[in-house]
Amino acid sequence: MTGCLCVAGLGPGDENMVTPEVRAALAEATDVIGYFPYVARVAPREGLTRHGSDNRVEIDRADHALRLAAEGARVVIVSSGDPGVFAMASALFEALEKRPDLHGLDIKILPGITAMLAAAAHTGAPLGHDFCAINLSDNLKPWELVEHRLRLAAQADFAMGFYNPRSASRPHQFSRALDILREECGPDRLITFARAVSTPDERITTVTLAEATPEMADMRTVVLVGNSATRRVGPWVYTPRSA
Repeated sequence: MTGCLCVAGLGPGDENMVTPEVRAALAEATDVIGYFPYVARVAPREGLTRHGSDNRVEIDRADHALRLAAEGARVVIVSSGDPGVFAMASALFEALEKRPDLHGLDIKILPGITAMLAAAAHTGAPLGHDFCAINLSDNLKPWELVEHRLRLAAQADFAMGFYNPRSASRPHQFSRALDILREECGPDRLITFARAVSTPDERITTVTLAEATPEMADMRTVVLVGNSATRRVGPWVYTPRSA
């Protein structure tokens, strides 16, 4: 096997947030594979084939990448944010697990800036102490598990970052998540809605849980919830390191 395979994070949207390591891998790639909007962020050039595909076909995408790399191609699978955070790196290894003949393939995971960390930076430092990230989608796990983890994280007084908070097909679930947060954290806890971070459409809004509504979130929004010590400093929000 003379090919190689990278899984690369393109960051949250701003091209300045793409790392030099990822740019170098893309410059050397013969094939780029990923969800249509992410592949579209890679400029066409001679010698590069771009393979866009729909959402929710991650394993098929990983199988395709493994096959091309085994045939000698230099393949880059692109993800938004960081590929190891609710993204393609895990899907790749899930596919690789079923292909012991390809375990010797040259594989690299190239980190990127996550939407959660970019949102936190543009807000101040709401994740300044212990925090956790929870994917609120129930596409790959039951909603009951989402609720269980959400409640335990709130009881442990973690600051929290939520991915995929609310979609058109499951608008009621984020409403339920807000109810759980109010039950466990009280009405005054700060919550930030960071939409389209690092793009021209960026919008960041911080309110209390009492003021939060489900309509403040969609699939382009990362939601950050502070812990009991998180507070405002002028226009900023931060969590003390001693919290």
